[in-house]
Amino acid sequence: MRTLVAVRKAGTFTIAARALGISASLVSRHVAQLEREVGVALVDRTPHGVQLTAAGQEYVTLASRVLQEIEDEDAAIRKLRERAEGTLNVASPKWIGNLDLGDAIVDFALEHPRIEVRYEVGRMSEKKYNFLDSGIDIALHTKYLRNSSLQVTKVAEASYVLCASPSYLAGRPALTHPRDLFDHMCLVHSDHQVWTLGRGRSAEHMKVSHPVFASNAYPVLQKAAVRGLGIALLPLQPIQDDIRSGTLVTLLPSYEPPDRALFAVYARSEPMLAKIDTFLTFVTSWLAARSARMTRGPRRDSLARS
Repeated sequence: MRTLVAVRKAGTFTIAARALGISASLVSRHVAQLEREVGVALVDRTPHGVQLTAAGQEYVTLASRVLQEIEDEDAAIRKLRERAEGTLNVASPKWIGNLDLGDAIVDFALEHPRIEVRYEVGRMSEKKYNFLDSGIDIALHTKYLRNSSLQVTKVAEASYVLCASPSYLAGRPALTHPRDLFDHMCLVHSDHQVWTLGRGRSAEHMKVSHPVFASNAYPVLQKAAVRGLGIALLPLQPIQDDIRSGTLVTLLPSYEPPDRALFAVYARSEPMLAKIDTFLTFVTSWLAARSARMTRGPRRDSLARS
């Protein structure tokens, strides 16, 4: 189509070829191919050049319209890639949504009104990796997904603490080592039954084989810990108020749990879509500022001394 339009403007195959940057023989083949496909002659070849037939004039009008539509669509796609606008579908497992990601995403939507944000909590699980097939642009995960079609970016570190309520700890001996947990009632997340306490070579890995209570939702485990059911390993951010008020106290200060990375997973694309790049930059900065404000609060030993 582009070749035929160029031939009409140039009047000869040679000049059209020069304008297109291809050979005159290739121009001739392109026109011949079009003629075979439509079944009619599109040009009249003369010693002085070429002229469009009536069918050729009609076809050029069609081709010009189609080519313009393609250029318009290309421009629209480039606009989506270069400008932070359009719909952005974000999803996460339910427990991640219980962190203050909701606040971060609402703040993002306020700052970027041209991006229509749709954030769905609980639409995907920790073990579901085919989120792109569901129309999701960005998935938030705590697992590094290895897939050639996916791009993975770390946006935050989620801190964890070992904690219990004063009512549970009352009358029980203080914990001095992770192995002391075998003598206590433990509350575990169904997907994270191995607790890592301590960092580096001093880390202790413990599988809680017989928890007194288990759930796949951290808010439920938080409620169980507050009510004195046992000791839990919980994300720090959602229990900040409980720690500040003394409703929960943290344990084993010498065996601080390692942070767990929070990843944003999205389709691999070069260059990255502007709306995704803008979202990642904003959320990473927002979560870093939140992390700087967090405190792990009082521990049991400090409460005992007071």
